[in-house]
Amino acid sequence: MFSLCLRPSASLKVQREEIIGSRGYYSTRVARNPNLEKLQTNYLFPEILERELKHVEMYPNAKVISLGIGDTTQPLPQPVALSMSNYARALSTPQGYTGYGLEQGNKELRRAIAETIYKDLLVEETEIFVSDGAQCDLSRVQLLLGSNVSIAVQDPSFPGYIDSSVIMGQSGDLKNDSGRYGNIKYMKCNLENDFFPDLSKIERTDVIFFCSPNNPTGHAASRQQLQQLVEFAQVNGSIIVYDAAYSAYISDSSPKSIYEIPGARKVAIEISSFSKTAGFTGVRLGWTVVPKELLYLNGFPVIHDFNRIICTSFNGASNIAQAGGLACLSPEGFKEVMFKVDYYKENARILVETFTSLGFRVYGGSNAPYVWVHFPGSKSWNVFNWILDKTHIITVPGIGFGPAGEGYIRVSAFGHRESILEASKRLITLLCHRN
Repeated sequence: MFSLCLRPSASLKVQREEIIGSRGYYSTRVARNPNLEKLQTNYLFPEILERELKHVEMYPNAKVISLGIGDTTQPLPQPVALSMSNYARALSTPQGYTGYGLEQGNKELRRAIAETIYKDLLVEETEIFVSDGAQCDLSRVQLLLGSNVSIAVQDPSFPGYIDSSVIMGQSGDLKNDSGRYGNIKYMKCNLENDFFPDLSKIERTDVIFFCSPNNPTGHAASRQQLQQLVEFAQVNGSIIVYDAAYSAYISDSSPKSIYEIPGARKVAIEISSFSKTAGFTGVRLGWTVVPKELLYLNGFPVIHDFNRIICTSFNGASNIAQAGGLACLSPEGFKEVMFKVDYYKENARILVETFTSLGFRVYGGSNAPYVWVHFPGSKSWNVFNWILDKTHIITVPGIGFGPAGEGYIRVSAFGHRESILEASKRLITLLCHRN
């Protein structure tokens, strides 16, 4: 028997020592992705978690209430959980075992999404791509769009739009004085413009990221506002990436889908999710709609490229999760899902009433599970720290959603009712003294 022992030559040892040099550590010769170097130091939600952990260390006996990260707290509807359980058990049998599914998603689930969510909107099941959640789909859409497109985002908005744009190389450099990236167009959405951008002042971009109901402001764009947005995209030849993750919370006549607007199928991709409706934040299931009428400049259908992206970068959503999604859209399951939505909407009503009774200007809450509270003249991180220190309540500083969020905090309604009521008591005690 022969054994082969490979020993580094003397010259390789010298090279390795030169690489280590005065740094005192070994590194490869691969440079870091320069786009990642442009990201702001900490992503918002891990930063909040870090501060929460430090707070718990300081106050180990405190009962911390999280009204920060939008994570659902109510258990899954029983028929949904039972469907996933039955599917999982069946996998242990020869008759019930399944392996890879279609990358685009289970055909039955895609059909159910088309018929239940989009009903009379002419969305076809073949235009629906089932995924492991909206945030993952956002990254896949960015991969589809590439690094050479120009983008616009709402300000404030979910930070994932901007961070994924930075990673893709779309953003340009960060301007430290303003907190904005040079190549991103920020569409200010505040009280002065009814939380909808003045499109007459917005430069043309290739892509417009738009979320309604908006995270964090909770504003649901009206039909008239979305008509303006679609017309703006048509005139400019832009693509709207429409985030409808919170559409189930809409209580008034605001559209729940961009495809309710005539002409939207020619200019819009829609992303949505089971996370905040059915409580699938841990199960992971969502979808993206790419209409056949959506075309590139050269007339090539966008849906063909997105299908290629999906087949290249994704092996399909979990079969077990998809069984749960299908149960969510059954008559019994959908009714149970909407009970969960109503539960969180009642939490939001309680929070709105609490802050309003104290004289604060409060937005959102009626069409979304988020309450957007204004603290004029204050830095939002200071408000976050103050509320955490005095009440042991986690919120989210508005500045984390963009420069226009300064002076606000976002309060999540995704909590147990007893926690919401306890938080309201603590906030009243604190803020009464402040006023």
